[in-house]
Amino acid sequence: MLGICRGRRKFLAASLSLLCIPAITWIYLFSGSFEDGKPVSLSPLESQAHSPRYTASSQRERESLEVRMREVEEENRALRRQLSLAQGRAPAHRRGNHSKTYSMEEGTGDSENLRAGIVAGNSSECGQQPVVEKCETIHVAIVCAGYNASRDVVTLVKSVLFHRRNPLHFHLIADSIAEQILATLFQTWMVPAVRVDFYNADELKSEVSWIPNKHYSGIYGLMKLVLTKTLPANLERVIVLDTDITFATDIAELWAVFHKFKGQQVLGLVENQSDWYLGNLWKNHRPWPALGRGYNTGVILLLLDKLRKMKWEQMWRLTAERELMGMLSTSLADQDIFNAVIKQNPFLVYQLPCFWNVQLSDHTRSEQCYRDVSDLKLQKQLSELDEDDLCYEFRRERFTVHRTHLYFLHYEYEPAADSTDVTLVAQLSMDRLQMLEAICKHWEGPISLALYLSDAEAQQFLRYAQGSEVLMSRHNVGYHIVYKEGQFYPVNLLRNVAMKHISTPYMFLSDIDFLPMYGLYEYLRKSVIQLDLANTKKAMIVPAFETLRYRLSFPKSKAELLSMLDMGTLFTFRYHVWTKGHAPTNFAKWRTATTPYRVEWEADFEPYVVVRRDCPEYDRRFVGFGWNKVAHIMELDVQEYEFIVLPNAYMIHMPHAPSFDITKFRSNKQYRICLKTLKEEFQQDMSRRYGFAALKYLTAENNS
Repeated sequence: MLGICRGRRKFLAASLSLLCIPAITWIYLFSGSFEDGKPVSLSPLESQAHSPRYTASSQRERESLEVRMREVEEENRALRRQLSLAQGRAPAHRRGNHSKTYSMEEGTGDSENLRAGIVAGNSSECGQQPVVEKCETIHVAIVCAGYNASRDVVTLVKSVLFHRRNPLHFHLIADSIAEQILATLFQTWMVPAVRVDFYNADELKSEVSWIPNKHYSGIYGLMKLVLTKTLPANLERVIVLDTDITFATDIAELWAVFHKFKGQQVLGLVENQSDWYLGNLWKNHRPWPALGRGYNTGVILLLLDKLRKMKWEQMWRLTAERELMGMLSTSLADQDIFNAVIKQNPFLVYQLPCFWNVQLSDHTRSEQCYRDVSDLKLQKQLSELDEDDLCYEFRRERFTVHRTHLYFLHYEYEPAADSTDVTLVAQLSMDRLQMLEAICKHWEGPISLALYLSDAEAQQFLRYAQGSEVLMSRHNVGYHIVYKEGQFYPVNLLRNVAMKHISTPYMFLSDIDFLPMYGLYEYLRKSVIQLDLANTKKAMIVPAFETLRYRLSFPKSKAELLSMLDMGTLFTFRYHVWTKGHAPTNFAKWRTATTPYRVEWEADFEPYVVVRRDCPEYDRRFVGFGWNKVAHIMELDVQEYEFIVLPNAYMIHMPHAPSFDITKFRSNKQYRICLKTLKEEFQQDMSRRYGFAALKYLTAENNS
């Protein structure tokens, strides 16, 4: 807030995802501002040139660099003319308050640093907003005082820069500390198409010092009231932000809202999301007057030209004087006075949607805004769905966006020199956590895991992993947290997340309930070479078996496994409930096979395979239980992958309690009906995409 927050953190969510972010060449320039008639250089070389320690060698280096910089400047002028970045930049206006200007032209910048701390938010698909011209300058005003506020401003500015496409002009009302910190920062942070003006906050104190304020922001918490007087007279509109705001979209989208103002609307504000102004937070709570819940001033759109014509200065002063006769002081600084003025003049306000200022603090209704934004981001896709469809929830799940935290724990990977490395890919939820140590003991190669967890479960997993010597000793395991949302287990989304973030040329698509045979990692790497996977479209099948025993003496060889099959300790996977899933593997042939052999696709085939990393993704329409792997194998087949069974490889499924999704499948008739519908739609999509090649799947389904 001003440099000193209101005791609540706020998050500014987006209303529309970026269509594109233009790539601009960042090059070094000498640029600066003028102070006392002397140029203030942004290059450390110039300041060094006046030092006694500046040597003749350094002088030659500087002259050489200056020649190069002049050449670069000539090239860059042409670029700037094309982009018109300099258009519309009004000179800083003093208006009785000393102002300093810093203009950051094209520079190198630090793109990685620029992205630090940025919060990715929801984008909104709500109504089309007027387009902001590509080179129109967007003006942003921020009140900032002290060390902590200066640090907050950096985070705010980074978030704005991360998404912006337009030139920016920051107007910083700052005390001497903040100005010293931020002036240095902006001089050394050579960001393109950004101008910064400083206004001395200490010179404005007399304008608001007569207002008693109990808020800890102190006198700086009142300075947004005098922006019409402080900012340049020819500045028509400005976005005013508290320092604890984080942007999650292009600020041009908020700037475009000015075009929606009508009549005498001069203030754009979001409704306050707490009950503060309702006066019911505690006994004898007496807030300042406000319309309903009142408005929050963490984000304000100000039409400065109209406010000046309305005599805003006189309006807010008279209101404050009148209310202070009874209230004695403000509790929320400028926000109380803004709301008192609006109470008397409601026509002044254009109410912004809540996602432009999501207020994160106690006693707020911000979670309601989250639901609103979540609905908005899905609006376009869901508008095409029929809510009366009995399978609506299944279809909706395909468009759900799940918050994802990649590499939740430390990850290191050293690429294999022979380019044969294979990553084991799997997904799991909290109830399968106990399998992790066993898998790590059986598979020494890299692993990519997608974990479907709630926030609380993610912390439990963190404690579990940190307490496990086995897991902490392995740095080649990538743990990717996909946070829970919706009623279905998004199994194929999880698989896609794990697949997408592997570092090896090949991947073993497994499930968390399987233990690979000892030595499978090295065997697969040799098979990759033997079968020339790099240059052919093959899917190497690892035959799957299962045991019903929770304690199993794991077979150390194929001969041992065959013996356990004969004794009834092991079985071919799902032979007793879903024979078709793995029957095409031809286990009878595998028993005696010594070389890899090819098998043909059959209906409902769902083996576990090793493929190149560029293989198709899993289809997200299949959630929970049923057809999630079958559809993927079908897509591999239609893309002409060969299915090759490895003669000396195996994996064993370990017993566990039935999952919630398989229970729903078995007990819920509508669940099974919807799964059948999704299968038919998938096959129709296959026919549209692959034409004649996909007809056999319809025939196979009808004959099965």
